[in-house]
Amino acid sequence: MKLLAAIMMLFCTACSPEDEPVSPSAATLGDITITVGSQTFSATLEKNSTAEAFSAMLPMTLEMSDLHGNEKYHYLSQSLPTNRTSIGTIHAGDIMLYQDNCVVLFYETFNTSYRYSRIGHIADTEGLKQALGGGNVTITFSIQNDN
Repeated sequence: MKLLAAIMMLFCTACSPEDEPVSPSAATLGDITITVGSQTFSATLEKNSTAEAFSAMLPMTLEMSDLHGNEKYHYLSQSLPTNRTSIGTIHAGDIMLYQDNCVVLFYETFNTSYRYSRIGHIADTEGLKQALGGGNVTITFSIQNDN
């Protein structure tokens, strides 16, 4: 099953720069935990192939760099399926994929003309900006346990 998923991901990202339709199997996606230092934040995953592929990589710890004082980003070593849309307004707590391999966690709200694939969103962003700080930061993304 994982081999089939990997082949499908390769096919979708290597053969077509166009956006991929939403995957019907993504309806089973749960929530993830984002850990920055001693602080944790709960995020809800989108129901799409981008979020499904991202969650299949978890747990994952990334060294994320700061950009423009409003986001942290990290380029993955592999491409993920995309569902790019014109976002219009980025909200603090948005977790997006830029292009097909750049994970972005936003900690400020602002308008943008860029296209992103949605991965998820942190609903309660209280303390997020302070936890992320102004420079590079190590962030762990993991699947939440239902315990």
